[in-house]
Amino acid sequence: MKRRDHKERITVTVDPELVAAANEAVRAGRAESLSGWVNLALVERAAKERRFRALTEAVAAYEAEFGAIPPAEMAAQRRADEKAAIVVRGARRVLARRVSGRRGAA
Repeated sequence: MKRRDHKERITVTVDPELVAAANEAVRAGRAESLSGWVNLALVERAAKERRFRALTEAVAAYEAEFGAIPPAEMAAQRRADEKAAIVVRGARRVLARRVSGRRGAA
């Protein structure tokens, strides 16, 4: 990884609404510059990818030792996670169940 005091100039194409959001962050003092805002986004994305790779490796190691995680166990864990989730914005989402024989019904 390169030293943090050395920067590399690049040219990228970015959606206009993202440029507007970055410029607004700079105007509001939430970012030092457009480059700084983009750099932070890349830092956060790289960290997210490292966490995802580590999780993937952990699941692979677990399954190599104990076998594949059964779908029923995965579903039970998903339900437990949804039940334990803390809603910080809006209402808790309730998953709609399809009525038998009716497509698109919510």
